[in-house]
Amino acid sequence: MIKAIFFDIDGTLLTSMGKVLPSTKEAIAQAQAKGIYVGVATGRGPAQVNHLLGELDLDICVTYNGQLVYTKDKELYTRPFGKFALDQIINYADEKDLSLSFGAADQVTGSRLMNLGQSAIAQRLVRFLPKRFPVKPVKKLLQAGHFYRSKTHYQDMPILKEPIYQCMLFNPESEDPKVGAALSQCDLLRSNHFSVDLVPKGGSKFHGIQVFLAEKGLQSEDVIAFGDHQNDIEMLKGVGIGVAMGNGKRAAKEAADYVTASNNLDGIAKALAHFEII
Repeated sequence: MIKAIFFDIDGTLLTSMGKVLPSTKEAIAQAQAKGIYVGVATGRGPAQVNHLLGELDLDICVTYNGQLVYTKDKELYTRPFGKFALDQIINYADEKDLSLSFGAADQVTGSRLMNLGQSAIAQRLVRFLPKRFPVKPVKKLLQAGHFYRSKTHYQDMPILKEPIYQCMLFNPESEDPKVGAALSQCDLLRSNHFSVDLVPKGGSKFHGIQVFLAEKGLQSEDVIAFGDHQNDIEMLKGVGIGVAMGNGKRAAKEAADYVTASNNLDGIAKALAHFEII
């Protein structure tokens, strides 16, 4: 019997226009009325979750790909980077002239490009860019413009005085193996074509979900989870029912137990009805 539901946000809970469908809101309300916990498992941070989903009465938030987990009442789990791992990321980004941002409990900030990418306007525009948008040429153009930048550009940022739960690196997917080899203390989790999320080794959405389940005395078999991208795969495989969105990546669909309609076509409500949860 399903006792908890977790949703990825981008490409899943949100439509391509960045909205929550009325059918999704109604489905969530029906599930919660039956005593089912409803939450998100996302690569986004708490401030972004609140901004995007403040209208939803979520029971649990698994943020930064599982590194910061909290309910309405309290924090359940926090796992920031250790100094060695964070220094490794900062030194790599500075040496390679890569655009990088840092996720703390109450903010995300970093390079100008990554800050721009977090803006509401950029988030809307990026949904219309082709999936094969040329990241490499943009990266090279940015690096060419960094000749004036200090080699300790990131080391001097005030946000580094706070615990950092996740870093986001602007880099093409083809270079993930190179980044992974250089950053031995990190796992790479990708949810889009433009940037890769860096988290402490062993971190994942599914691990964050397990923290919540332990708090409530539930099992992974009691959970249905929805996702669409690579950073959702472990979650989709680990829960009782993994649902991939119709707009999702092939790898996410292959990992899922069920593929529903797209995020624009009532995919969440249709899947919950299919499994007779609502």
